[in-house]
Amino acid sequence: MSTNKLPAIHILGICGTFMGGIAALAKQAGYRVTGCDANVYPPMSTQLEAQGIELIEGFGVEQLGLKPDVFVIGNVVSRGNPLMEEILNRNLPYISGPQWLAQTILHDKWVLAVAGTHGKTTTSAMLAWILDYAGLSPSFLIGGVPQNFGISARLCSVPASSGGGESPFFVIEADEYDTAFFDKRSKFVHYHPRTAILNNLEFDHADIFADLGAIETQFHHLVRTVPGNGLIVSNGREASLDRVLQRGCWTPVERFGTDDGWQIDAGNRVTLNGKPQGTLNWDLLGEHNRQNALAALAAARHAGVPIAQGLAALSEFKNVKRRMEVRGVANGITVYDDFAHHPTAIDTTVAGLRHKVGNARILAVLEPRSNTMKLGVMKDALPGSLKDADLVFCYAGNLGWDAHGALAPMGSKAVVEEDLGVLIEKITAAARPGDHILVMSNGGFGGIHEKLLKRLG
Repeated sequence: MSTNKLPAIHILGICGTFMGGIAALAKQAGYRVTGCDANVYPPMSTQLEAQGIELIEGFGVEQLGLKPDVFVIGNVVSRGNPLMEEILNRNLPYISGPQWLAQTILHDKWVLAVAGTHGKTTTSAMLAWILDYAGLSPSFLIGGVPQNFGISARLCSVPASSGGGESPFFVIEADEYDTAFFDKRSKFVHYHPRTAILNNLEFDHADIFADLGAIETQFHHLVRTVPGNGLIVSNGREASLDRVLQRGCWTPVERFGTDDGWQIDAGNRVTLNGKPQGTLNWDLLGEHNRQNALAALAAARHAGVPIAQGLAALSEFKNVKRRMEVRGVANGITVYDDFAHHPTAIDTTVAGLRHKVGNARILAVLEPRSNTMKLGVMKDALPGSLKDADLVFCYAGNLGWDAHGALAPMGSKAVVEEDLGVLIEKITAAARPGDHILVMSNGGFGGIHEKLLKRLG
């Protein structure tokens, strides 16, 4: 096939983690890939450009001149977007990112999908690493960068010694957020997994879901797509997931976190239906990661990986970037970066660090940046989620609710500032050698990590 005959796609909203991953997969699959976004900047811009993908700033209608075979639309794009409006006016072919992925890449794969309010990225990374360690060479699309791989998406071939060709296994982080402005179903209903992890289920995404029941309905739509010869791995501690499965389930279910399924004790000894399976030897913090490990072990076993081999793989697992990642140490003060942005994730993240550092002081630094947090839906849960921190610093810039009032129950332990520079100065003034500064945000937070390290040094 000559270069100019390769199929071409143009991706609107290419710089998000998911759509950037689709761009990388399309390029690896032989497509000519271009894309545009409102904010084209590193690190995603440099990652994409390094793969030979042309990026265009903005959504100008002149991009129609690229004449791709199809426009692939990210869910950041809404009606009123000038390029999208012209695509509609001219009746040009377009498709959502999840549907393009399903039809083009996933249609003949054994898809292992990881769904849940929390832990999707970490558990997907664990599962992909276990399969890779076992020689199954999985392809994957993960909403972060697993440090065992150094990339968030890949199409992988099986070694020639094992028959060659594309790997049949594909691990995907299965998001419940909506697909596109023209498809309000959750992304994950497109993936048709054979193995599905239901990690947990709480209320989130208040910008698109009215209540927990609305999210449970979407999870049940996912359950309806899993075949009878597949497997659902479900968190046995979650009443919400039990309600989802009680609506109807046509697939075998293995539960984790319960004694009648997969369980792990305080010594990291793993059992299945009460029978010992081995011990998990690793340095990851937190009960949530131990449960993530059980889910990954169960899903990998369904794909043919023995439990002992799965445990051996996890002993060499390196966490995803921005999951309790140490960004540096200055003057005896350690600065961490973590993606936590939901009260439950904040609670487990702080608790995990507390378990590690004992009585040392923890200074929690929070940016309530997610759509749900910006709406203030979870604000009353914040004081409880931060209970294990010694001091709390909250950045309240651009919030539509009263962070001072929400954190008032914490008294003098909490500092709220709308000016990032002032917040950094107050953190620096409070910190002393031996402290642990835990920065939690799902965004860049104004480069606060490097600014803190520079000031503390």
